[in-house]
Amino acid sequence: MHILNTLYPVGISGVGSYVPETTLTNFDLEKMVDTSDEWIRTRTGIESRRIADKSMATSDLCTFAAQKAMKDAGVEPEDVDLVIIATVTSDMAYPSTACLVQKNLGLKNAAAFDISVGCSGFLYGLAIGSNFIKTGACKTVLVIGAEILSRVLNWTDRSTCVLFGDGAGACILQRCEEGKGILAYNLGADGANGHFLTQPAGGSRMPASIETVQKKLHTVHMNGGEVFKFAVRSMEKTALDTLNDAGMSLDDIDFLIPHQANIRIIESVAKRLKVPKEKVFINLNKYGNMSSASIPVAIDEAVSKGLIKKDDIVLLVAFGAGLTWASVILKWSK
Repeated sequence: MHILNTLYPVGISGVGSYVPETTLTNFDLEKMVDTSDEWIRTRTGIESRRIADKSMATSDLCTFAAQKAMKDAGVEPEDVDLVIIATVTSDMAYPSTACLVQKNLGLKNAAAFDISVGCSGFLYGLAIGSNFIKTGACKTVLVIGAEILSRVLNWTDRSTCVLFGDGAGACILQRCEEGKGILAYNLGADGANGHFLTQPAGGSRMPASIETVQKKLHTVHMNGGEVFKFAVRSMEKTALDTLNDAGMSLDDIDFLIPHQANIRIIESVAKRLKVPKEKVFINLNKYGNMSSASIPVAIDEAVSKGLIKKDDIVLLVAFGAGLTWASVILKWSK
């Protein structure tokens, strides 16, 4: 990579997504854990979620989504300079999932790395990738958010297992017209409260053992009430900070794509930002919380349905493990 002094405008030139074929409904969960369709729908807005086949790994989901995004952008494998994958469910500790996807797609000219920021990961990836293009270090960057969260859930814990699903979404970042593309972004973290959302075991602090497996410490542990309060507070603030950095107001927003975690969180954030329902994209009911995959899958669906049009001002906003938050505002350039 060679960094130049010129700053280029950066936009999304291609999008793609992949969700597994197997659907797990609320009625299926009623047979697995002490819960009900009515309880899940009224508290979360989720009706079903997708579950990856046992033969598939996160890199496989990434590969399928990336192929679609590359085709959409008209990009050949040799054109990709960098692969950034946001995930907390990588195939293995190392090599990175990004390197596995680089192999799968034959991206012989691409550098590759993963980032672990939970549900904020895809937006972190957009911010990082855009800077590589803005400075001239890269011309084409592939950013993917992907998770197989079904592998790290405690299926006896009704407070968490009903929330999550599997999927992957990808985009291609390239130079775009001046005044379009990514206009501003805001990233942040509150590590002091990271203990509210964790997967305790499996790392150097608590290596795998018979005890950690028996105690289900390799699964998602969450303080739902605290995460809810953090989500609403942080998503509102990061959205307003990004709009301010872009020299825009709430009235300028044509479309809002929030992280798809909980319908009550989405409705609270939209209300605080004064964005009407018809401008808010929601597919949470079909997929549940896919963590870093939620926003890119939503972007792909919104584009395919013609809901996002050229020159629309689109606000992307998320929160995640860490605890972290992120927002990106862009003028749609595709």
